[in-house]
Amino acid sequence: MKIDILERNGYTVSQRLDRILREKLEKLEKYFDNDVNVKIVCTKEAKLEKLEITITSKGLLYRSEVSSDNMYNNIDIALPKLEKQIVRNSEKRKEIKAKGSKQENFLPFEFIEDEPEELPSIYKRKTFDLDPMLVDDARFAIERLGHDFYVFLNAETGKINILYRRKDGKYGLIDLVY
Repeated sequence: MKIDILERNGYTVSQRLDRILREKLEKLEKYFDNDVNVKIVCTKEAKLEKLEITITSKGLLYRSEVSSDNMYNNIDIALPKLEKQIVRNSEKRKEIKAKGSKQENFLPFEFIEDEPEELPSIYKRKTFDLDPMLVDDARFAIERLGHDFYVFLNAETGKINILYRRKDGKYGLIDLVY
């Protein structure tokens, strides 16, 4: 299990917190064969401490994000969420596999898998300069243009962001890490 711990916005991970995170995450190793990557982001936001844990293995992604006034409490909340996701996904995969094997027993003919379909070609390509702007300006641009998303260079952080309109009408912000 490869564990990367990142510190953001002035939060410093103590040796004790690092040790506890690694010990508790290693308990989740029993659900995976190998080749597991874990990314942990610890952030300080005003009076809150935010913990983001992302686990990737064999193309599967498990994620938990928790905020409270104490990072140790965040660990105790985030890890059970992750474990629940992992167990639920494992059970679904077993059900699908079991259903698949039962169906194969009743097929009176040989199953031949179709050739994979080709992906559609790129219909349109756009190039534009990223001018620094605030999130509110990007939100105004979405409304003005009638788009569902908008890519911009965040003037506050200097990073590329994607602002998108959710189905419920609210907005989400993707902060690219590169």
